[in-house]
Amino acid sequence: MLTNKTILLATDFSKDAAYALQLAGSLARDEGARLIVLHAMPVPLVQEKTGYREEAAAALHRVEAPAPNILFERRLEEGDPVNEILRVARETKCGLIVMGTHGRTGLRRLLMGSVAEQIVRHAPCLVLTVKMPAES
Repeated sequence: MLTNKTILLATDFSKDAAYALQLAGSLARDEGARLIVLHAMPVPLVQEKTGYREEAAAALHRVEAPAPNILFERRLEEGDPVNEILRVARETKCGLIVMGTHGRTGLRRLLMGSVAEQIVRHAPCLVLTVKMPAES
């Protein structure tokens, strides 16, 4: 399936991202691919929220490889999340970007934008967006 054996998982540490991590881990295991987990810290949060960088680094450190025997790497970058995800995808020549999506619609999406949508539009590779199943 993958021509380039690197999968990039973009995480914001949400439940949606955790769900996407499990899928990305399964794909990495099945494809024999390297899995890079990336958190891009928005500059305003780093500047305005005391301790944000340390919190993000600690949260990223707690992310564990979702499957045994896969090459697993964590990356923490600072900048606009869309730009950083795309930059790392190009830099690592990844074959697939996996990311959870919150599934916002309507006014909330218009006001907040969609990182996932921008990644899908501009990615240099395949993109898999994952929405967590609705709780019943």
